[in-house]
Amino acid sequence: MNASLTSLGLRTGNLEAWPLADPKGWPLRGVKRLVSRLCSSSSCRMNCRSEVLEVSVEGRQVEEAMLAVLHTVLLHRSTGKFHYKKEGTYSIGTVGIQDVDCDFIDFTYVRVSSEELDRALRKVVGEFKDALRNSGGDGLGQMSLEFYQKKKSRWPFSDECIPWEVWTVKVHVVALATEQERQICREKVGEKLCEKIINIVEVMSRHEYLPKMPTQSELDNVFDTGLRDVQPYLYKISFQITEALGTSVTTTMRRLIKDTLAL
Repeated sequence: MNASLTSLGLRTGNLEAWPLADPKGWPLRGVKRLVSRLCSSSSCRMNCRSEVLEVSVEGRQVEEAMLAVLHTVLLHRSTGKFHYKKEGTYSIGTVGIQDVDCDFIDFTYVRVSSEELDRALRKVVGEFKDALRNSGGDGLGQMSLEFYQKKKSRWPFSDECIPWEVWTVKVHVVALATEQERQICREKVGEKLCEKIINIVEVMSRHEYLPKMPTQSELDNVFDTGLRDVQPYLYKISFQITEALGTSVTTTMRRLIKDTLAL
C-alpha cells in the first residue's frame, strides 16, 4: 500500500486534491477513505494520555497490589447505570463503594461495590500472577488498563477503538529470605502503594479530556453497559512478561528493607 501511494505521488495532507481514479483504474476513492481513516486514528492515539506506575512486591502481594491500582482507577472511571426517559433525557444511578483490607499488605483501598467488575479484574490479575510465577525469570512484567471509545465505520471497515487514556503498571517481584524481611516488605509496600493511589487521585482531579456524554443510541460506544450494577468507560486490560524493566524500584525496596533492619 505504501509503495502504491508513493508511485502515484499522493500525500496525506491533500486528500481532496486526489483524483477519483487514475488512468490505470486505481480505486482511489477507497484509498482516500483508508488514508483519512489512518490519519485520524494516528492523531487520536497521539492525544491519548499515558500514565506509568512502578511497584516492587513480594510474590504473594502481586494480586492485592494490582487489584488496588486497577480498582482505584476504575472507581474514578465509572458511573451509575444510565436510565433514559427519552432521547436526550436521562438519569444516572448511584455507585456503591466498599473498603477492601489487604491480607499481605498493610493497606486498605476503596473499590466500586460491583461483584461482576471485581470478578472480571480478579480473573485477569490472576492470569498475570500465574504468568509471572511461571516465567522462570526474575518476575518482571507489566499490566495496562486502556480506556477507549468506539467510532462507527462504514462497511467494509470494522469499528475503530480509539484509546484516550492508558495506565501501565510495571511490576517486579522480589524474593525475600526471612519472615522479618516479609514483615518489613508488608509495611513498606503499603506505604508505597498509598503514594501510588494518591498520585492516581491527583491525576484524576485534573480537568482533562473525557468522552462527552453520549446519546442513548451511542451509549455502547463510550461505556461498558454489560454490567448490571455499574457502568465503567469502555476499557481493556492486557499484560506482558518482560525480560528487563529496570531495577530502580527493586533496588529502592531492597534498600528500604536493609535500612529498616539496621535500625
